[in-house]
Amino acid sequence: MQGSSSSSRHVLAVLLIILQFTSSIAKTFSHKPYHTKRNTEYIRSSCTTTTYPRLCYRSLSIYASKINTSPRLIAHTALLVTFRASKSTSRLMRKIARTHRLKPRVAAAMADCIEVIDDSIDELQKSIGEIVRIRRSNFVLIMSDLQTWVSAALTDEDTCMDGFSGRAMNGYAKMMVRKRIVKIAHLTSNALALINNYASSQILD
Repeated sequence: MQGSSSSSRHVLAVLLIILQFTSSIAKTFSHKPYHTKRNTEYIRSSCTTTTYPRLCYRSLSIYASKINTSPRLIAHTALLVTFRASKSTSRLMRKIARTHRLKPRVAAAMADCIEVIDDSIDELQKSIGEIVRIRRSNFVLIMSDLQTWVSAALTDEDTCMDGFSGRAMNGYAKMMVRKRIVKIAHLTSNALALINNYASSQILD
């Protein structure tokens, strides 16, 4: 009972973080602040260390005023962007599974994919909750946890795609799932690279 209560508090804390993030972005767009060249160039430079730099810059540059030039905030924002994309993909897969008459093999692959993507979402959610708790005293421990969880999320996404391999799996469901999973896998890979950058920098802000 106590573990369930603790888990509920953790989920609530992460949801509050996401709500605050969304609110701050809404304010950013409503006031159209001037994004300084320094901020956007910092994001561009940071993204060159990722596997998918163009996606990295495109997904993060709109948050330049929030990120500023902070290694923690760029990693945090990358996690939030990836989390939201993963949640959206999970909802889409559930809709396809519910509203389309899938062949048994495709339906089984879809169910497996939903399960592992939900695992990925849990790992991203834990990472979001932990990155805001970083202090000098726990920096190494939390960074290790973040690297482990985000690496696991990336493995989950690869596992999902493996289930849709082969010609027999071709069709609408595979096309839609593959498009979304590839994107969140690339976002997750970029987030992991930015977390690794943060770990190397050891900058607390």
